[in-house]
Amino acid sequence: MFCDHVFRTFDQDHSGSIDFQEFLLAINVTSSGTPDQKLKWAFRMYDIDNSGSIELGEMVKIIQAIYAMLGAEVSQLQDTPEARAKRIFQKMDDNGDGHLTQEEFINGCLNDEDLYRILAAGS
Repeated sequence: MFCDHVFRTFDQDHSGSIDFQEFLLAINVTSSGTPDQKLKWAFRMYDIDNSGSIELGEMVKIIQAIYAMLGAEVSQLQDTPEARAKRIFQKMDDNGDGHLTQEEFINGCLNDEDLYRILAAGS
């Protein structure tokens, strides 16, 4: 579920709860953060295993969660989560190693208006 991924990203100390400081940071980043700050937050959300890079499978899981959250609106989308993730990876994975670094992710989003809108949605 998408909210689980958002929660995991805001729970920076991995305590299973969001304390007041984490809550204030979340509000700040999502409401008034710079595009760079928002994309760093989005990168952490997509990096499910906290490895420092995003693998295709992680991106598929996030996109599946977004599709599930959208519900009926998804029926209008032509891409499956897998197809959308592959297309995003083709645009962003500069060195073709199958992993997106934070730099590749941020540069890819900032240089592609559609990707920025899709990947930073809700952030």
